[in-house]
Amino acid sequence: MRGLLGREGRSTLGGVVAANASGPRRVQAGACRDSLIGMRFVTGEGVVVKNGGRVMKNVTGYDLVKLMAGSHGTLGVLSEVAFKLLPVPEAEATLALEGLSHSRAVEAMAAALGSPFDVTGAAHWPGRGTYLRLEGFSASVDYRAERLAALLAPFGAVAPVASPWAAIRDVKPFHGRAGDVWRLSVKPSDAPGLVALMAAEVLLDWGGGLIWALVEEGADLRARLPGLKGHATLVRASAETRRRLPTFQPQPAPLAALSAGLRAKFDPRGILNPGLMA
Repeated sequence: MRGLLGREGRSTLGGVVAANASGPRRVQAGACRDSLIGMRFVTGEGVVVKNGGRVMKNVTGYDLVKLMAGSHGTLGVLSEVAFKLLPVPEAEATLALEGLSHSRAVEAMAAALGSPFDVTGAAHWPGRGTYLRLEGFSASVDYRAERLAALLAPFGAVAPVASPWAAIRDVKPFHGRAGDVWRLSVKPSDAPGLVALMAAEVLLDWGGGLIWALVEEGADLRARLPGLKGHATLVRASAETRRRLPTFQPQPAPLAALSAGLRAKFDPRGILNPGLMA
């Protein structure tokens, strides 16, 4: 995100948890919160809270671990986190299709993700390609890549390519570009229709379930998507635009009341990222 936001510094594990940040591998490994098993944090009243631990199946009562993931620092300051871990894959292969429309790309990614070949990445970079990733033991990756290429043949020529996943994770196409950046979490099959309404440059990840959109400065993208069945988050914009538009998707009144009640319990003085999620 540093390049996208034009900032220096390095990401921290606490920041990853607070944002529930997840890269292209989410389609196979789940979100950050799915690997989180324990934490310690300090509430807005200075109370130290520990929940979960360092082993699986250790939570009784309220699962505050899942609650804190994605809270963006509005409920407490994280001081310790524990994850379950997976081994680094021995081998990786990426297959690419070129020239697909948004709708055909989503169809191809759905076919790949619905196959038995354990796809760990599915993204569409307009003008570059539609990418599918396989990971695991070398022999297994070679076999699955061959079978997946055959499955995708109806969508066009399939070719192995160098890994684009770091650039997709970091939304590199929008680095240093003028305009606001939005992040939409939607049903993958809805993505082509939403893109048609946006009048924006886009990058699709998670098989179409994640849409990154670059729009003109100050534009309210939510207003272009009436009845959006998903979430639209304003990731990069000027201070003036942020004063006009909420960062996060407005919640229905009952859910908003529950969220406000939680923040009042954990941070009664409103000192932790005040106003960010209001």
